[in-house]
Parts: sequence; structure tokens; C-alpha cells
Amino acid sequence: MTRASLDKQPNEVAAMFDKVAARYDITNDVLSLGQARLWRREVARAVDARPGERVLDLAAGTGTSSVPFATAGAYTVPCDFSLGMLREGKKREPWMPFTAGDATRLPFADDAFDAVTISFGLRNVHDTDAALREMLRVTKSGGRVVICEFSHPTWEPFRKVYTEYLMRALPPVARAVSSNPDAYVYLAESIRAWPDQPGLARRLQEAGWEKVAWRDLTGGIVALHRGFAP
Repeated sequence: MTRASLDKQPNEVAAMFDKVAARYDITNDVLSLGQARLWRREVARAVDARPGERVLDLAAGTGTSSVPFATAGAYTVPCDFSLGMLREGKKREPWMPFTAGDATRLPFADDAFDAVTISFGLRNVHDTDAALREMLRVTKSGGRVVICEFSHPTWEPFRKVYTEYLMRALPPVARAVSSNPDAYVYLAESIRAWPDQPGLARRLQEAGWEKVAWRDLTGGIVALHRGFAP
């Protein structure tokens, strides 16, 4: 299996990411025209990890997104359900406590973390609402969640150009730079099927998160959502 379907069966998604692990970060930089690094910096600012805090980074992949939290002094747990991604991450950052886990059934105690974050991974979870509830379960009262995910451009003419890029330009570019270009066809399809900014905010609120808000990055191609545990 090299490409997952939009029903997002966990074994299919994990197998797909296993196959792209080695070149995943560089492929993302190319396909996002360099914006992926900017988005990671904005996530780090939003999480605002501090010394002594415990941060759970879900869908952490190779750990690229986790390093800034650890550098800030927080005890950071990179968690992913792709063993291929975790193995690649452990090669690069052997000091980090990479942990295998399913976002809908997290292997952590209640109230274990000050902050939980997930970047470009919630869209790939089979049961989004279960994952949002699990994130809340493992977050301390007053703790925060930060979700960085592809979203819907807010300017209509740009939205049309962006959709054209996703469905026409992204697959051939992926064939040139990725170890598994079929995975990026799934990427384009899953982005188009994902809820818009208010839609994801409602799902966060329904899961029990409070003070939910979001802000757009790169014209709404990506949105940062944040909420707090009651």
C-alpha cells in the first residue's frame, strides 16, 4: 500500500508515511515553496513552550516540528503512528523520546501535558473528533492545544489558483522529488476535503476545548487553531 484513501484507515496512512519518511521534510519544503519552515516557526510561537513544561507533539514524524519546543527547555514527546517516520527521526535526533501512538487512543495518562500540538496530521486521523477529545484528556486544566493544518484560502480568486496547483501542479512536482509521489495525490485530495476554519473551530468546541480561536497563515492556505482545556 503506497497511498491511503480518504476514509483514512490507520494502517494505510501509516504505511504511506513509512514510505516517504526518508525524504519527507525536503519534499514538504519544495512543495510548499519554502513556506513549511515559516509555518513551523509560527507553530513554535503559538505553543510558546517554556522550561519545565511538558509538550506533546502529535504526528511529529521525524521530529522536525518538535525540536523548537525542546530547545526552549520543555520536555517534549514526539509521537507518531508511522514507525518509519519514528525510526528516521531517531536517527536524526537520538536524544528525543520518540513514541509510537495513535491520536485516537493516546498512550499517556490524563492531565499529562501542559501543551499538545499537531501540525499537518489531524487531517490524516481516521476519527478527528476522537483525536480532539484525546488531546483534551491528556492536557492539564488551563493547558493549550495548537493545531496547524491546511485550510481554505480566504480570497476567492486565490482559492481557485490554489486548487489548480493542488490538483495539477503538485502531483508532477511530487514525482520529481518524492520517494512516493502517490502519497501526494492523497495529500491534495485530503486538503480539498478538509473543513474550513470555522468548521474546525466548531469541532474543537464540541470536543470540549474553550476559548477557541484561529488565525490564517499564507492567505488561509494554512490556519493555526488554538484552544484551552477547562
